[in-house]
Amino acid sequence: MKLPKLTSLVRWMLLLLITVSAIGWSGVTVAQERLTGVIVQERPSAAPFDFQGRFIVSVSDADMLPSAYIDDKLGPIDGADALSIIRLDRAGRELRAIETPVSNSVTGPPAVIAVTPDGRYAIVIETRGQRPTTADPRLSDLALGRTISVVDLTDLDQPQVVQRVQGFEQPLSVSINFNGSLVAVSYDPGGAGKTTPLAIYRFSDGRLSAPVTPQIPDWRTEDTLIHVEWHPKENILALLNVNKPSISFMRVANAGSQISLLRWGNSVSVEKAPFLVRFTPDGRHIISNSSYVRIDGVQVLPSASLRGTVQSIRLVAETAADGSPVHQLASRAATSSIPEGLSISPDGRYVVTTNLEQSSFALDDSKQGFFSSLTLLRLDPETGILESVGDFAFDGVLPEAAVFDNSSRFLAVTNFTFFDPNRKGGSIDFWGIVGDAFDPKRTELVKMNYSTPVTRGAHSIAIVR
Repeated sequence: MKLPKLTSLVRWMLLLLITVSAIGWSGVTVAQERLTGVIVQERPSAAPFDFQGRFIVSVSDADMLPSAYIDDKLGPIDGADALSIIRLDRAGRELRAIETPVSNSVTGPPAVIAVTPDGRYAIVIETRGQRPTTADPRLSDLALGRTISVVDLTDLDQPQVVQRVQGFEQPLSVSINFNGSLVAVSYDPGGAGKTTPLAIYRFSDGRLSAPVTPQIPDWRTEDTLIHVEWHPKENILALLNVNKPSISFMRVANAGSQISLLRWGNSVSVEKAPFLVRFTPDGRHIISNSSYVRIDGVQVLPSASLRGTVQSIRLVAETAADGSPVHQLASRAATSSIPEGLSISPDGRYVVTTNLEQSSFALDDSKQGFFSSLTLLRLDPETGILESVGDFAFDGVLPEAAVFDNSSRFLAVTNFTFFDPNRKGGSIDFWGIVGDAFDPKRTELVKMNYSTPVTRGAHSIAIVR
């Protein structure tokens, strides 16, 4: 029997299949381009595991169980508060945490650690102090913290605390400017007792100077500066007000012994219960997350299974008649419940929120959901437009923070602890952004089979690139 001649389409498909079988599906995009001359958009790929960067630094608060937010009971202690270093010059299975005791607290936004641009020093703040030695210690018993620790990371195998200073009470966030010379720390004004909730320190050779407390233009004493963040290229600060949800921008003038703040354009309103702000790597946009839940002091508490949001703001979208910049809301998108952590990829194309969901309830509480999640969003670096990719649930407790690696295709995520009461400690878990060779529009965020144990209570994280 004579076979009919193959059509050109069938011949093309056979040739494609032969090519794919030879090079594997990872080469499908290249093969398709060679055969057709059509350029196909490169799909995300996270295999093999290749998390890129120099090292990760995280901190763990060992003083409390996650359920202390709900029932006020700290529960059993699990070691000492720790700073963890994970060197990235090893294979995924060989990643290990080197830990050193450093006091810190989870009772604020996941912004209690910052690392100098050269990776030599980490600065850690303590929002609440150490737990009391009473028989039934409670979260409400914790004294307001004041300690700021400087950790020398020159020897990653033996990090050393080289300075401890007593700052103002209840620090909430810390950020280091683009050249490592200035450190900004925000405080709860009720705890600090200051007319300004901001202290700025000069930093040189691993030493913090005495604090300078510049006045913030138009700041109200009843407001809370929950997070402060430096611009990646200039001495400009973004100030996030949780009581009157908004972001204001200040240019920092550093002359002689004086440091002053000058308003840089307009404030921009954001949505209910904001927790963090992050500049995009090029400094053209700023992203904020809003949890839409009840905030008691500076603690986010679940009150309902409400979805959160992320907002994108275009900086210097226009110029006013007086020459001042005009900042404008560019986009918003929904996240899953209680998006406390926020990270932007180095290429400026992805945003991830780490969502607490209902994982802070006690294990025997009927409201415990037994999962947390991440939300992945695409970000257009030119327009600031956000597009939701999806929500990705996983078996973890209080994932308060995440960082992208240098490739923008992998994430390291803090996992406070585990639902299994017999499993001790916490972890840094690794995720990958992956695609589908058969569906170019499909993108998934996948929890990978790589995880590094750390002290229980992991909640803030940074990467040295």
